[in-house]
Amino acid sequence: MAEYDPDRDIHDVEDPRLTALDRKLRDAKAREAARTGQVPTSGDGGYSLGNRVLSAMIGSLVGGALIGWVIDRLFGTAPWGLIVMLFLGIGVAFRQIIKMSGERPK
Repeated sequence: MAEYDPDRDIHDVEDPRLTALDRKLRDAKAREAARTGQVPTSGDGGYSLGNRVLSAMIGSLVGGALIGWVIDRLFGTAPWGLIVMLFLGIGVAFRQIIKMSGERPK
Protein backbone atom coordinates (compact mmCIF):
# COMPACT_ATOMS: atom_id res chain seq x y z
CA MET A 1 0.00 0.00 0.00
CA ALA A 2 1.29 3.43 -0.92
CA GLU A 3 2.05 5.84 1.85
CA TYR A 4 0.15 9.16 2.02
CA ASP A 5 2.27 12.19 1.10
CA PRO A 6 0.63 15.58 1.84
CA ASP A 7 3.09 17.42 -0.47
CA ARG A 8 2.07 15.35 -3.47
CA ASP A 9 -0.87 16.70 -5.46
CA ILE A 10 -3.44 14.45 -7.10
CA HIS A 11 -2.54 16.05 -10.45
CA ASP A 12 1.09 14.90 -10.11
CA VAL A 13 0.04 11.29 -10.55
CA GLU A 14 0.31 10.17 -14.16
CA ASP A 15 -2.43 7.84 -15.23
CA PRO A 16 -1.62 6.08 -18.51
CA ARG A 17 -5.31 6.16 -19.47
CA LEU A 18 -5.46 9.94 -19.09
CA THR A 19 -2.20 10.37 -20.97
CA ALA A 20 -3.50 8.26 -23.84
CA LEU A 21 -6.79 10.18 -23.80
CA ASP A 22 -4.92 13.52 -23.93
CA ARG A 23 -2.85 12.29 -26.88
CA LYS A 24 -5.96 11.10 -28.73
CA LEU A 25 -7.70 14.40 -28.05
CA ARG A 26 -4.72 16.42 -29.36
CA ASP A 27 -4.56 14.22 -32.47
CA ALA A 28 -8.29 14.62 -33.08
CA LYS A 29 -8.07 18.40 -32.68
CA ALA A 30 -5.13 18.53 -35.10
CA ARG A 31 -7.00 16.44 -37.69
CA GLU A 32 -10.12 18.61 -37.34
CA ALA A 33 -8.09 21.81 -37.67
CA ALA A 34 -6.38 20.44 -40.78
CA ARG A 35 -9.73 19.36 -42.24
CA THR A 36 -11.29 22.80 -41.73
CA GLY A 37 -8.19 24.65 -42.94
CA GLN A 38 -7.23 26.24 -39.64
CA VAL A 39 -3.69 24.86 -39.59
CA PRO A 40 -1.01 27.18 -40.96
CA THR A 41 0.62 25.55 -43.96
CA SER A 42 3.59 27.88 -43.84
CA GLY A 43 4.87 30.84 -41.89
CA ASP A 44 4.01 33.43 -44.55
CA GLY A 45 0.26 33.77 -43.95
CA GLY A 46 0.34 37.57 -44.12
CA TYR A 47 2.29 37.52 -47.37
CA SER A 48 -0.20 35.19 -49.06
CA LEU A 49 -3.14 37.26 -47.80
CA GLY A 50 -1.52 40.38 -49.23
CA ASN A 51 -1.12 38.64 -52.57
CA ARG A 52 -4.78 37.62 -52.52
CA VAL A 53 -5.88 41.19 -51.76
CA LEU A 54 -3.66 42.59 -54.52
CA SER A 55 -4.89 40.06 -57.07
CA ALA A 56 -8.52 40.79 -56.12
CA MET A 57 -7.98 44.52 -56.63
CA ILE A 58 -6.13 44.21 -59.92
CA GLY A 59 -8.33 41.44 -61.32
CA SER A 60 -11.59 43.18 -60.51
CA LEU A 61 -10.47 46.55 -61.85
CA VAL A 62 -8.99 45.16 -65.06
CA GLY A 63 -11.93 42.82 -65.58
CA GLY A 64 -14.48 45.58 -65.04
CA ALA A 65 -12.59 47.97 -67.32
CA LEU A 66 -12.30 45.36 -70.06
CA ILE A 67 -15.97 44.44 -69.91
CA GLY A 68 -16.92 48.14 -69.90
CA TRP A 69 -14.71 48.82 -72.92
CA VAL A 70 -16.32 45.92 -74.81
CA ILE A 71 -19.81 47.20 -73.93
CA ASP A 72 -18.82 50.68 -75.18
CA ARG A 73 -17.53 49.26 -78.46
CA LEU A 74 -20.60 47.06 -79.04
CA PHE A 75 -23.27 49.61 -78.15
CA GLY A 76 -21.49 52.92 -78.79
CA THR A 77 -22.04 54.21 -75.25
CA ALA A 78 -18.50 55.51 -74.67
CA PRO A 79 -17.37 56.27 -71.97
CA TRP A 80 -20.34 55.30 -69.78
CA GLY A 81 -19.98 51.53 -70.05
CA LEU A 82 -16.34 51.78 -69.03
CA ILE A 83 -17.07 54.09 -66.10
CA VAL A 84 -19.98 52.03 -64.76
CA MET A 85 -18.16 48.72 -65.08
CA LEU A 86 -15.02 50.19 -63.51
CA PHE A 87 -17.01 51.26 -60.45
CA LEU A 88 -18.68 47.84 -60.32
CA GLY A 89 -15.20 46.28 -60.46
CA ILE A 90 -14.12 48.44 -57.53
CA GLY A 91 -17.20 47.34 -55.59
CA VAL A 92 -16.50 43.69 -56.31
CA ALA A 93 -12.87 44.11 -55.23
CA PHE A 94 -13.84 45.68 -51.92
CA ARG A 95 -16.46 42.99 -51.34
CA GLN A 96 -13.82 40.29 -51.88
CA ILE A 97 -11.36 42.05 -49.57
CA ILE A 98 -13.97 42.37 -46.82
CA LYS A 99 -14.81 38.70 -47.25
CA MET A 100 -11.11 37.80 -46.99
CA SER A 101 -10.69 39.86 -43.85
CA GLY A 102 -13.43 37.88 -42.14
CA GLU A 103 -11.72 34.56 -42.79
CA ARG A 104 -9.61 32.89 -40.16
CA PRO A 105 -5.89 33.12 -40.76
CA LYS A 106 -4.34 30.08 -42.36
